[in-house]
Amino acid sequence: MRHHPARLIAKKRDGEQLAETEIRDLIDGVVDGSLGDAQLGAFLMAVCCNGMTAGETAALTLAMRDSGVVLQHPTIARPKVDKHSTGGVGDKVSLLLAPLVAAAGVAVPMVSGRGLGHTGGTIDKLAAIPGYRTDLGIAGFERVLEACGYAMLAPSGEIAPADRRMYATRDISGTVESIPLITSSILSKKLAEGIDGLVMDVKCGRAAFMREEGDARALMETICAVGRAAGVQVSALLTDMDHPLGAALGNALEVAEVLRALEPDGPCPDDLREVTLALAAEMVVLAGAAPGPDAARSMLEQLWRDGVARQVFRHNLELQGGDVRVLEEPQRLGRAPVVLEVTAERDGFVADVDPLALGHVVVDLGGGRRQPDDVVDPLVGVVLGKQLGDTAARGEPLAVVHARDEAAATAAAERVRAAMPVGDERRRRRAVVLDRIGPDR
Repeated sequence: MRHHPARLIAKKRDGEQLAETEIRDLIDGVVDGSLGDAQLGAFLMAVCCNGMTAGETAALTLAMRDSGVVLQHPTIARPKVDKHSTGGVGDKVSLLLAPLVAAAGVAVPMVSGRGLGHTGGTIDKLAAIPGYRTDLGIAGFERVLEACGYAMLAPSGEIAPADRRMYATRDISGTVESIPLITSSILSKKLAEGIDGLVMDVKCGRAAFMREEGDARALMETICAVGRAAGVQVSALLTDMDHPLGAALGNALEVAEVLRALEPDGPCPDDLREVTLALAAEMVVLAGAAPGPDAARSMLEQLWRDGVARQVFRHNLELQGGDVRVLEEPQRLGRAPVVLEVTAERDGFVADVDPLALGHVVVDLGGGRRQPDDVVDPLVGVVLGKQLGDTAARGEPLAVVHARDEAAATAAAERVRAAMPVGDERRRRRAVVLDRIGPDR
């Protein structure tokens, strides 16, 4: 490092502003190891306590982006737009959205993550498809993107390597909640994809990373401002995560839900459909393929209804090694050994569907990770049979548990029943899309 690390840390500790050259020097130290673990933790804590200006956050984001390979896509003429979600329970939107937006003529280079904690990850869901590969390498990623309009890639050490070390340190140093650090972590990886536009899905509610609406709105505004300062068009939606998204919770179960939804006139839960179309419309607008969200949505609905998105999904399966037979035979995804219904113990209305509690049930069944190196069982999970406010009669199924053995199924069933109490008062879910920041705001 050209600067003494302790001086830069003290400067931020005292609430002073760091210059772009100083921030880049710190990130160089993160990557080459000249900034020690204790020093990195101290720097992150100083940022967490004192914040960063918009200029500092933009400089940090770009320095992290430039710490590794930045994709260029020189052979792809289509506009390139991606989507990022802050994570939730049952969020399988990317699997529907990517082929749908690609069908509309937009290239979607999607580098996605694995699940950790109660939130699922797109890469884990794709791993539930027999043969599907997300370890394509950059050259393979480019070939798939050019051939079918979208490609799905697991994170690697080549893209934004500074973030890997910084994220791991944030996780153990009490600095996860810092908005500048969250913003730079998300955007550094997304900007390294070589995109022209980004749509953010910022969730709020009990199972969201940002539980409070005020915090989620602040994150939305910061990401949009920093992304635009970095030369990328950005839109953002604030969406509800006070309730699971869709009915299926668990990797293979969620893939099966997506396969059904891709069929022309196939069943798709209303909330999943709404979030998918809303985000996809924003992507199409950013790409210049439609004049506004309403026109984009009409186009996307037609492509979905006519089966064009399903055809693009099939093409991607072929290119990334997935078994295309799952489209016609979803049972090829497999089935957990034990399937147990969870029934209502009284008549009434479903008074709650607690997404955080249900997310933890899936993790404890083996469908998620407590630690980064945990092995995920793709077949276990929960499928909801009722939503908030639905009527329920005694003995009627509320949900179905998919488990590895009888003991796990029985224990999970009791927890699911507690997460879906039946009462006398009918409650309705709030809107799924709560707010929007458009590309010109």
